[in-house]
Amino acid sequence: MDQLNVAPFFVSDYLSDPEMMADYLTEAMTDPNPDVFLAAIKEVAVARGMTLVAEDAGVGRESLYKSLSNGAHPRFETILKVMRALGFKLVASAVTSEFSENS
Repeated sequence: MDQLNVAPFFVSDYLSDPEMMADYLTEAMTDPNPDVFLAAIKEVAVARGMTLVAEDAGVGRESLYKSLSNGAHPRFETILKVMRALGFKLVASAVTSEFSENS
């Protein structure tokens, strides 16, 4: 059987501007699997330059890679530092238009 010769696909190659990166991160946050959001942060960090992001976040580059790896459980503080270093902030929005009195 013939093997397919395909190039690897890296999302980071297509994250060319801050608006696209923000949209990508926002969409990733809607997934219930937290690894999806960590992977999205990692792709954006790679697109921006992992070494620069690590420096701006005040963490080591290898530590940043570990924090954003599949199955990692980084501290919320680390996520906030990385998001700030990337030039983004986390924003909450209501998923319903009304609050229940029983909530």
